[in-house]
Amino acid sequence: MPASTSRKWIALVLLCATQFLVVLDVAIVNVALPSIQTSLDFSQADLQWVVSAYTLTFGGLLLLGGRAADLLGRRRVFMAGLALFSLASLACGFAESDSFLIAARAVQGVGAAIISPAALSILVTTFEEGAERNKALGIWGAIAGIGGAAGVLAGGILTDGLGWEWIFFVNVPVGLLVLALVPRFIDESRAEGVTRNFDVAGAVTVTAGLSLLVYALVNTDSAGWGSAETIGLLGASAALVAAFVAIEMRAAAPLMPLGIFRLRSLTGANVVGLLLGAAIFSMFFFLSLYMQQVLGYSALRSGFAYLLVAIVIVLAAGASQALVTRLGVRTVLATGMSLLTLGLLWFTQIDVSGSYAVDLVPGFLLTGVGLGFSFVPVSIAALQGVRAHEAGVASGLINTSQQIGGALGIAVLSTIATSHTADVLRDAGGASQAVPGALTEGFQYAFAVGAALAVVGLLATLVSFGRRSEPQGAGATAEEGA
Repeated sequence: MPASTSRKWIALVLLCATQFLVVLDVAIVNVALPSIQTSLDFSQADLQWVVSAYTLTFGGLLLLGGRAADLLGRRRVFMAGLALFSLASLACGFAESDSFLIAARAVQGVGAAIISPAALSILVTTFEEGAERNKALGIWGAIAGIGGAAGVLAGGILTDGLGWEWIFFVNVPVGLLVLALVPRFIDESRAEGVTRNFDVAGAVTVTAGLSLLVYALVNTDSAGWGSAETIGLLGASAALVAAFVAIEMRAAAPLMPLGIFRLRSLTGANVVGLLLGAAIFSMFFFLSLYMQQVLGYSALRSGFAYLLVAIVIVLAAGASQALVTRLGVRTVLATGMSLLTLGLLWFTQIDVSGSYAVDLVPGFLLTGVGLGFSFVPVSIAALQGVRAHEAGVASGLINTSQQIGGALGIAVLSTIATSHTADVLRDAGGASQAVPGALTEGFQYAFAVGAALAVVGLLATLVSFGRRSEPQGAGATAEEGA
């Protein structure tokens, strides 16, 4: 039975609140890392795994989480994931050793991988394709877009005010509140008329392949890109993904029906989503380093510096959902990727003695509008025309593309920035006074490559989508969930 209008929007608030926690936890730990390192006696080499353990399981298990939602029931799986995420957050806050925190973060990532595709597929089956769903996805896109900026701000406030443990404890009351309200406002739905088969071989190969890929990328800081370890891991990942494709071609009930890629909008959205994730994750990463390591900002001041871009993203996302309905995905997404490119190009001009108003504000305005105009149409295109019984798969796929893109972008651009910084320092004879300038030049190179990725995303947009791209859901309409 269709949900009432008010009930639908309350359901969306619950879904977005949970998704906000999932996205927040990718970024919120960054500013707390020094405190965590001191408190739990982390080595410098192991500290990155506080972030990477979460990314590893999150990126590797998204497709399986989406399939489980379709087959077992979207509300049921969503609630199970949220319960696991909340318990893991509690465990993170009570961690008394480095190994315990890393393990708890990995479990937290598993919960996030279950929550995110289940929530997005609930949204798809709750709101009708067209203007109504575009509006809901506009709100969803705004949440995704501001998550990184809000994470840095919240991490700074909580760490300075209450202690690093509270960046994890804050998830628990929100999670419990949503769990209590979900049965009242969200109906159960699942894929009907399909074989209840989890495609174990497909699940194992794709999860192992994606996990190895993410691991290889985040491990390049210590192992190096040309090392036998990195090459071996990337080769094993490619072999597992190839095996997954072969299995899916033969499976009676595949984990990811390859026929879903016949939807041109879905395929194009995932290509753009990969490039968008690579450009944006790395942008926030390097801007945080620039503000703290070059401009001398505190963690808290860096967080407040992001308020501008967060506000702009919210406003742009709200406008973009209406524009997609009127103009189509292609026009809005191309505009967003163009503005994002211009913003990243602006950041290539950052100065070692720069100021917030001159070096950051113009770029924040450009990238903020660009993000709002990109995340929303990408989400709409990724789910446009998808049948209800494949909503979880499509949701998991676009999330996977963005997460893998983010991991790839940070790994590649970090290598570029670090290499160039080392070259500049070597030319300067290793003088300590040359460090801020060397760092700035490395960041400039990284932003230039990020802009190039955004340009490729713009070209993919122009190639993948028609001039109108079914702005009002004129194509295949998703079947209603049970």
